[in-house]
Amino acid sequence: MKTTHLLYLHGFLSSPASNKARLTAQAVHSRHPAVTWLCPMLAASPRQAMAEVLQSIDDWPRVSMAVMGSSLGGFYATWLAERLGCKAVLLNPAVKPARDLLPHVGEHALWHDPSQHFVLEPGFIEELRAMEVERITQPQRYCALIAQGDEVLDAVEMTGHYPGARLKVLPGGDHALSEYATHLEDLLDFLDLA
Repeated sequence: MKTTHLLYLHGFLSSPASNKARLTAQAVHSRHPAVTWLCPMLAASPRQAMAEVLQSIDDWPRVSMAVMGSSLGGFYATWLAERLGCKAVLLNPAVKPARDLLPHVGEHALWHDPSQHFVLEPGFIEELRAMEVERITQPQRYCALIAQGDEVLDAVEMTGHYPGARLKVLPGGDHALSEYATHLEDLLDFLDLA
């Protein structure tokens, strides 16, 4: 079945203004205008962020929706895909964000708008821990773009977390996936957009 609804989830300290989110939105709007697109600004609290997302997509058809997520958004996308049974495309997905973000508890400025602040509270670490997916259940629903040169997350851990999934592992690269535009068409092909 073709994908009629696509949800994009940004990463930690990112926003819908990120380069990858904007490139994806442009590609979807120009080539697949019938597809419903949503890229929300995610709340700081993981529990609140996912509650708001689930509310936003409450009337979406589960059989023809998909989710894309970058970094922390990839972690959320995995959680949603397991919960909803939908396809997921992951971009350098965080696997253990509770562990990785623990040293970053406190206040931060957003990458795309330093005037906007984000507070990572200690309780949010526990919320992330509670959402960890130990193993994916239907690997054929997943596609991941992973850069071996990611300077933030461990590429070996990322690839190991998605056994049997369609993995596109880039030699070198970086956490921001600077070459994202050259791989976007392949990722959208996997989703089989309407």
